[in-house]
Amino acid sequence: MASPLSSSLNPLDLQTLITTYLHEDCPGPFDLGGYVVGPSPKTAHLYLKSPGYLCGIPFVNAVFSHLSCTITWFTSSNLPPSTPEYTCLPAVEGEYYDPSPTGKILLATITGPASNLLLGERTALNILSRASGVTTEANRYAKRAKELGWSGSISGTRKTTPGFRLIEKYALLLSHCDPHRLSLSHMIMLKDNHINSRGSISEAVKAAKIAGFTTKIEVECSDYPSALSALRSGASIIMLDNYKEGCERDAKKLKEEDGRVIVEASGGVEYETLERFCTESVDIVSVGKLTQGYPCLDFSMKLQKE
Repeated sequence: MASPLSSSLNPLDLQTLITTYLHEDCPGPFDLGGYVVGPSPKTAHLYLKSPGYLCGIPFVNAVFSHLSCTITWFTSSNLPPSTPEYTCLPAVEGEYYDPSPTGKILLATITGPASNLLLGERTALNILSRASGVTTEANRYAKRAKELGWSGSISGTRKTTPGFRLIEKYALLLSHCDPHRLSLSHMIMLKDNHINSRGSISEAVKAAKIAGFTTKIEVECSDYPSALSALRSGASIIMLDNYKEGCERDAKKLKEEDGRVIVEASGGVEYETLERFCTESVDIVSVGKLTQGYPCLDFSMKLQKE
């Protein structure tokens, strides 16, 4: 079962994305592997084979719908019995699964022409393994922040996989993390290159205000003087970047200057160092590793013999 979050996906973007993925995997006029298996109707089993959080259901649904196949995710009402070879469990997006002791969990069946099932197989498995990997890693960070008693938000960054950003951002949202900006047009973030090009923080912020009152401006700062300059120039979000120490000290001073400012900590954040950044005056801790270097989960799809 897909998360209620799936209803927020733009169906036009979703269809375009899936078509692009499928065409990438089979760009030529012939699917010669599909010729080998033919168009006869078959059923495939979808298995999860490593522990983690499930994510990617709406995208996999779109893959097989595009190929005129039907995927049935198990629920409590249609759950088949488990066997010595696999466990059967309801498929709930955002839930944690452990395939022990059988080594794999049967989550769904897919029916359709054999050639079409195999045409969508690798695309669907790539989506599931990567989306579930992001959600699993993000959940790990979010739980650690909660253990620390921190009330802020763990966030991703724009360090996403080209062509896979929508799915990675969806996976972050599913884990109750912040996706950060979705694109360059979602928010203006002024980094050192922007500031150097304009000559100063104040001039860069002034130029950025052309976007209007609905667009927030964030400035990346490596020390308190630049952070204060950004705040006084009109930035609504200050990123304290690559702070090895003093992050809470400077964040607190910024809040004392203007209680409305949002303070983000970023750069070099690791799971083991979260405690250094998840402090009272910091609102957001952004972690590039959530979408850059996450471990993938293992899924497989097997056509059943008649």
